[in-house]
Amino acid sequence: MKNRSISYGEVDANATSESRVIKLFEVPFCACGINKILAEIEKGIEAGITQYISITNTESLYHALRIPSHRDYINNATFSCCDGVGVVIVGKMLGYEIPRLHGPDLMLKCCEYGVEKRWKHYFYGGKKGVPELLSRKLSKKFPGFITVGAYSPPFRELTPSEDKAIIEQINEASPDILWVGLGLLKQERWIADHLDKIKVPWMIGVGAAFDFHAGTVRRAPKPFRRAGLEWLYRVCFEPRMIRRNIFSFMVIKYALKEMIKERKWLIS
Repeated sequence: MKNRSISYGEVDANATSESRVIKLFEVPFCACGINKILAEIEKGIEAGITQYISITNTESLYHALRIPSHRDYINNATFSCCDGVGVVIVGKMLGYEIPRLHGPDLMLKCCEYGVEKRWKHYFYGGKKGVPELLSRKLSKKFPGFITVGAYSPPFRELTPSEDKAIIEQINEASPDILWVGLGLLKQERWIADHLDKIKVPWMIGVGAAFDFHAGTVRRAPKPFRRAGLEWLYRVCFEPRMIRRNIFSFMVIKYALKEMIKERKWLIS
């Protein structure tokens, strides 16, 4: 029997036990707890070096398999957090336990943890009025919470002058964490394009978390989330999510095909 490496799932040998990284189809996922991530965020804020966290759900994994720049974005993130039950399922299929950490949950944990640390937050994205509403809701939920800015960009590409103005605005506000809510792919491209332009320790794209915590879109009840059925709840109330969930099922289908191919090879 020939020796052959299994490329569709592996543990990164260079990762420490505290920051274990599991790769699915060459796309990394961190297998560490929220406390580890919060500790690293704190260190990053103290160091003042620009970093970012990728909130990687199953649809994002699908796009990473097709779009090299998106795959590079995830690979270059300080943390790639598993944000979808589909990733968990694919991981289990390949023999790995990947803990879930939803973007909306990470946002709340950061906001709560950062109150005592006096972390400063800026919200970029969402529909008109949403980032401001989000800021007010979080300030009410976490007394002492600090917001240094909020901006809802138009639903089009910014002109060079508009982009320059928002860069200057964010840099002048000097946040510790810049939350970006532009939706999958768009927010990742925006972060990648602004890494060398915005002086902020952390950028985190969290998509629908803006609407969830602002209260403009209802999040799935906890029983749905615990059961890994948040996607089903969203499909029922947001029909546009049907197409996006097809991408997720395609990743699972792809994993099955790879497993069958590998099994055939092992038997032969």
